[in-house]
Amino acid sequence: MKKALSGHRSGAPAWLLWGLSLLISVVVQAQPIAPTINATINGRITDQRTKEPLIGATVLIKGTTNGGTADTKGRFVLKTGQKLPFTVVVSFIGYQSKEVVVEGSTINIDLAADAKQLSEVAVVGYGTIERKNLIGSLNKIDPSDTKVIPVGSVDAQLQGKVPGVQISSATGVPGERVNIRVRGATSINASNDPLYVVDGVFINNNSLQTIGTGGKATSPIADINPSDIERIDVLKDAEATALYGSRGANGVVLITTKRGNFGQKPTINVNASAGAAKAAKLWDLTTGPEHATLVNEWWINTGKDDPTLKRTFENRPFRPVAEGGRGLPEEQQTYDRLSELFRTAQLRNYDLSLTGGTQTTKYYIGGGYNSQEAIIKPVTFNRASFKVNLDQQVNDNIQVGVSNTFTRTYRNQARAGDGPAGGLLQAALHTPTYLSPVNEQGVLVGRAGFDNLTLLLNNYAVNTTSLRYIGNLYADAQLLPGLKFRTSFGIDYNNYNESEYWNSLLISGSPNGFATSSVSQYTTWLNEQTLTYRKRIGSSHSFGVLVGNTLQSDNLTRTYAEGRGFPNNSFTQISSASTTASSQNWSKSTLASFFGKVDYNFAGKYLIDASVRADGSSRFGSSRKWGYFPSVGAAWRIKQEDFLRNNTIISDLKLRASWGITGNQNGIGNFAAQGLWMGGTGYQGNPGISPQQLGNPDLQWERTRQVNLGVDVSLLNDRISFEANVYSKYTSNGLLQLALPGTTGFNNYWSNAAEISNKGFEFGINTVNIQRGGLTWSTSFNIAQNVNRIEKLATPLRYGSRDLILQQQGTPLYSFWVYKQLYVDPQTGNVVYEDVNKDGQITVADRQLVGSIWPKFFGGLTNTLTYRGFDVNLFFAYQYGNKIYNHNKFFGEGGGARDAARIIFASNLARWQKPGDITDVPRPDGINVNNYRDGGSRWLEDGSFVRLKSITIGYTLPKSVTSKVGIQGLRVYAVGTNLWLLTKYTGLDPESSASSDPNSQGIDLGTPPQPVGLQGGISLTL
Repeated sequence: MKKALSGHRSGAPAWLLWGLSLLISVVVQAQPIAPTINATINGRITDQRTKEPLIGATVLIKGTTNGGTADTKGRFVLKTGQKLPFTVVVSFIGYQSKEVVVEGSTINIDLAADAKQLSEVAVVGYGTIERKNLIGSLNKIDPSDTKVIPVGSVDAQLQGKVPGVQISSATGVPGERVNIRVRGATSINASNDPLYVVDGVFINNNSLQTIGTGGKATSPIADINPSDIERIDVLKDAEATALYGSRGANGVVLITTKRGNFGQKPTINVNASAGAAKAAKLWDLTTGPEHATLVNEWWINTGKDDPTLKRTFENRPFRPVAEGGRGLPEEQQTYDRLSELFRTAQLRNYDLSLTGGTQTTKYYIGGGYNSQEAIIKPVTFNRASFKVNLDQQVNDNIQVGVSNTFTRTYRNQARAGDGPAGGLLQAALHTPTYLSPVNEQGVLVGRAGFDNLTLLLNNYAVNTTSLRYIGNLYADAQLLPGLKFRTSFGIDYNNYNESEYWNSLLISGSPNGFATSSVSQYTTWLNEQTLTYRKRIGSSHSFGVLVGNTLQSDNLTRTYAEGRGFPNNSFTQISSASTTASSQNWSKSTLASFFGKVDYNFAGKYLIDASVRADGSSRFGSSRKWGYFPSVGAAWRIKQEDFLRNNTIISDLKLRASWGITGNQNGIGNFAAQGLWMGGTGYQGNPGISPQQLGNPDLQWERTRQVNLGVDVSLLNDRISFEANVYSKYTSNGLLQLALPGTTGFNNYWSNAAEISNKGFEFGINTVNIQRGGLTWSTSFNIAQNVNRIEKLATPLRYGSRDLILQQQGTPLYSFWVYKQLYVDPQTGNVVYEDVNKDGQITVADRQLVGSIWPKFFGGLTNTLTYRGFDVNLFFAYQYGNKIYNHNKFFGEGGGARDAARIIFASNLARWQKPGDITDVPRPDGINVNNYRDGGSRWLEDGSFVRLKSITIGYTLPKSVTSKVGIQGLRVYAVGTNLWLLTKYTGLDPESSASSDPNSQGIDLGTPPQPVGLQGGISLTL
């Protein structure tokens, strides 16, 4: 279930800075000393964008010391002996100073926020805070640095950008689900995904997909256009996330979209880019002659191991045709199916926006279209989006606004995961290279249990259309000086329409066609109120109080239909099927929340805050619905102490500490605690019901306790700055489905039966290496480690293909459970495994845990260079020490099943052939199961990598040139993505994973790699 929405007002710097220690709630007037008063000036100082008063802003008559200060309404009075006109200088921390020529007795002055100061403002739960006063652990990402990376969803663009946030793009198919973990994983069966909040709306990030695509799932985050995003803030520790209560255990991703400015001249921005992408490399397969040679060896070896098979050299499959064979190995052709499947994919992106505002209205209108072909045919991803953000200043005290996002996303989806039927890569990769795609009559046919690739590509019809609306309506009211009320109503609506048709020429459609249709509608709505009070007392004390509540509901309805047996392949609608079936489902959950927070700041040196949130969820037992999530944090800005205040080396130094508890309820059923009955179980023609789910009235919130210690340091006037954090997370009452004996009539039930810990560190550093002569070179580097451990789990759980993943108490989540291969016997060519229990035979009891998907460390490195109008950005992502199971290679070396289809990889050529050979590839054999035992550690590989994620080169034309033709700005650029990869992994991509199931990660099977791409683009501002 979602959490409450953020109460901040996007794009409002006065509100961003109003909550800081500079807020003054008393009128302070400076009385100029002058023998004669020739002019009295009344005025008001406001934020240029929001029109909110800038309390404490100063006004000085230029060249004098005569001035004044704005009161709680931004108003000031100046009395002077000077005669009009004269010039005043207006300034406020975080804003650009402004000189104004005063010609009359009344003036209104707007100040524009300073871009550098804005970058130091952090968005937190229900508000903003100046970064120097931040207690919690969070990171800001500028989307302009990442939006050019051609992937379907914005979360995939963030890889390597945030310390402690591990992101893996498990496939090269655009728009598919991305694995993102903020400080590890806290649950086995519940969700480990972070909460996404878009302009205060808690959006659904769970896939609505029902069509089987080999374990893959689409990404709902792909419905958001990255070009509409102003900033992204990732909240990580409990102090930062506790106000979000439920699901705060997995971190919070706050997405703020673009808004206009009050008093801004209408500005048009156009961005267009186009390019292409392709696979950096493909699998190295045997040729037809090589494959035939290996098949002959396999045939002879199996005959030696089992003479009853009567397989000898004389009756080997590939012998002269005159002898009844298929022809000699060297006579075989090589059929290249990979080249038929893979292509050079076309990439297109177009964005157009209008931004501006009057003195009381501001707006942002944006439209975008993104089209990406996958590198495998016929998969495509298209997104059309329309964005409208509107804010209206009703009067000095009231502002209302609305955010609207409309998106249509279309996918021609692929079965790019596990399973042979309809599997694109399986049809290309696991079919012997010597097998012709046509039979003796010249007809296209499938072989070795897989679809004929040509038939599959020509008849592939798996389509999805997502219609999405994300909207939020708010009203802000300044009730009293320092006291603000906000109310909002948000909604996330998604209509997800899927269809597939498999005709009679394909395995899934045999013998007379098969079709499905599914329409899912998911709606999240929430209503929220917050009341905020900020007060400054004297020059040293300031505090704030926040209280609020949220009401939220999630609704899912789904209608599904399928049909089998069509008259012929021209009929594709389910109504034409001879046999049909259908179903309808409905599900709902609600959440009621109350929360509060108090913060105190003494002299900018000592900071403390405390918060608590109470969440009541309909998903839990009748006496367990409410969860309470407190947090407390403190910080010491040592730089403000007298002994460091004048230190010229240390620009800032702050120590932080926090503790808190967050909750999780996402990933379980909406009625998980209830006993359920189902209809549709008629008996002898009469309607009937039957038990569906065993209830658990004691089911309660999963809770994660987290402690964080951090330090922030800036040196040499901010030329060097770094942040370091160490944390410990402990999850109790872990939500888990426990198995039940079949005699009970139920398979499993939900319980709180697991405990998991995560411990780690994060380090990020930013440096300005060169800044002179028009040349600037800056570097950003981050590194993190997370150590995960299952602390309590009564019964081990197995996941993934062939139970390759084992969850067991005392070990990390997602650990690989394999037979450990020691060597290949040089005398026999047979594999020798470690006999763990020393019983002289290799059985399941000898499987052991060898590594996991968790890297020992991971992070990113960015270098940015600018010189005059030129800019270059290089971004690297890396991880080290994790494992990945190369299941593709297992099937490519698999010893001869399906007419020796599984010895198709060229790595088989290094096999043992005669006594004395030293190799780790055994002899081709179909009898000795140890030689190609599924789950052998030979295919468990090092998944470490360093990837050049993107390189961007741009040039911005000088304003002296563009202004002559009425253009504010013009930039041309080129982007290369995934241009270089350093890894020991023998597959195509060390991030590949066949399944979107979090418990089956790290198994590479039938998955296209992330492509190498090159794009060119132009950005135009009018």
